[in-house]
Amino acid sequence: MKRREFIAGLAAAAWSPSVHAQSASRRYRIGMLDTSLRALNTNFGVFQQALLERGFVEGRNVTFEYRSADGRNESFAELASELVRLDVDVIVTRGTPAALAAKAATTTIPVVMAAVGDPIAIVRGQPSGNMTGFGANARGIEGKRVAILKDMLPKVERVAALMNLSNPSRRSEWNEIDASARALGIARQVLDTRTAADIEHSFDAASRWPADALVVGSDTVMQTNQALVVELAAAHRVPAMYTFRDFVDAGGFASYGVSLPDLYRRAAAYVDKILKGTRPDELPVEQPTKFELVINLQAAKAVGVVLPSALLSRADVVIAGRMP
Repeated sequence: MKRREFIAGLAAAAWSPSVHAQSASRRYRIGMLDTSLRALNTNFGVFQQALLERGFVEGRNVTFEYRSADGRNESFAELASELVRLDVDVIVTRGTPAALAAKAATTTIPVVMAAVGDPIAIVRGQPSGNMTGFGANARGIEGKRVAILKDMLPKVERVAALMNLSNPSRRSEWNEIDASARALGIARQVLDTRTAADIEHSFDAASRWPADALVVGSDTVMQTNQALVVELAAAHRVPAMYTFRDFVDAGGFASYGVSLPDLYRRAAAYVDKILKGTRPDELPVEQPTKFELVINLQAAKAVGVVLPSALLSRADVVIAGRMP
């Protein structure tokens, strides 16, 4: 028997519904490998509720093992290994570094990527077929973000992007931002922001240029230091466009991107199927389908931006002020 056929046979046996069928008496353990503990307040709650609706009750037939890198991407490898040692039934990840760490840590435990930049690239070439999930980016979305900024600020001439270029997904996103800004006649500059200490330096550099607006990438560094990023944008009186809504809820100017709660609901559906016996490689890797434009009017006023009513009518959510 050829090696590839042998591996495929082992995988089929490992994922047999008769082996993994859900039973009323069994308790499942789900590992959560995330970028920031902030997800506990939003996306994790959505994920738990979606599982509850499918009969998984925390403390009765499911427990969660939550692990967060909290701004230290280098810690993902050990956190993923820890979840493997705990022998969790499935690992749910957010972000490219977390997904890559889970991929390196196990070829047997199913991994569901709730939100990752390029899921196809991650699952490619994995003979065990233990990974599936959802993309958090779509082709052209970064360009759309720049175009919306142009609609918001018709006189914008310079846009700076705060991005952690050590994250593979951010490099391709910067290329989109660069191309879109060039097409719109906007000067652009990328500020490589890899650590918490880099954030203040990047804002100072943007002010010295000076940038008329910012596009802020989203990864472990930005998520963990969300309050600092939003605070510095306000202190420098610069409109900042974010990737996800939680930055706007925290007082940021605006965001346009994928709805993370929607992705976590879909991830819960995949986890449900896996725990009931479906093999991960039987679940297609899917791209996002729900996007949202969110605007914070109080933040706009604070940086001196008056938004046209036509633009406000396009927004999915308009926040009157900072959320509690």
